[in-house]
Amino acid sequence: MNSSAPVLRTVLGDLVPDAVRGPALAHEHLVLDLDHRGDGAAVLDAGRHTAAVTAELAALREEYGLALVVELTCRGMGRDVRALARISRDAQVAVVAATGWYYEPFHTPEIDRGSVEELTATLVREIDDGIDATGIRPGVLGEIGSHGDTPTPSESKVLRAAARAAGATGLSVSTHAQLGRGGLAQLELLTAEGLPPHRIAIGHQDLLDDPAVHRELAASGAYVAFDTVGKDGYQSDDTRLRLLLALLEAGHADRALLSCDISRHGYLTSEGGQGYGHLFGSFLPKARAAGVDEDLIDLMTRRNPLRFLTGASVEEI
Repeated sequence: MNSSAPVLRTVLGDLVPDAVRGPALAHEHLVLDLDHRGDGAAVLDAGRHTAAVTAELAALREEYGLALVVELTCRGMGRDVRALARISRDAQVAVVAATGWYYEPFHTPEIDRGSVEELTATLVREIDDGIDATGIRPGVLGEIGSHGDTPTPSESKVLRAAARAAGATGLSVSTHAQLGRGGLAQLELLTAEGLPPHRIAIGHQDLLDDPAVHRELAASGAYVAFDTVGKDGYQSDDTRLRLLLALLEAGHADRALLSCDISRHGYLTSEGGQGYGHLFGSFLPKARAAGVDEDLIDLMTRRNPLRFLTGASVEEI
């Protein structure tokens, strides 16, 4: 991954960025299990829900040209890369798989007993050799999590390991900032380990109604993820759009990432939810009506995700 030409690593093999002609979803889940309550809600099951997920992605490819999904289900989140490969093949949409650890309530026992060096080695081994003996290699570190304004000691350990693994392998890091909080602290930890800001995307910033924080993150060179579009229970899309427009008006369109973060089966369109296509069918039309032109939309939904994943410069993509 440290070659001079940018390369995009997907579950079906490497792609050159030029092969991605349509938009990308920068933060999604296609298969996961976060069911700590036992009610089965925070689940996208590889058996029960794969057909519906595949059908949604295929329909979005047909209607909007969807070309890529960055799938940020990592260790301890019910990751299943074999299922991701089937979905990608059947939907004819490229999928990038992830490695890393989510925020502390979902940490696996290896985090408590392992040092930063040992955790780094675990991540590098997965990146180099593949996940769970599948030969499928992750193309991003994420969603590396923390909650609150500052990461806990355990979360700090994971963030540091992710940064070191990213530096060793050339991958980028996408974070989970719970309810949008703690992004600046995440950025400080990651960059302190030597990771350049342009290899970092700070997650869930559309849940934080603080344009000054968004500007500070973007000015550093990090990507600012507005990645829970359509989750009205957390934030209205009207507020998301206001925050996004403020970031664009501040001159940081080249730092914005957009997605829907579908993380339970009730969000699927087959179950009456907003679905993966809410960004394209609802939010982006509102952005266009507010004056966002097609070049900016292509920038945020295609070029920015590709640059983030590959570390490419503006001139390269």
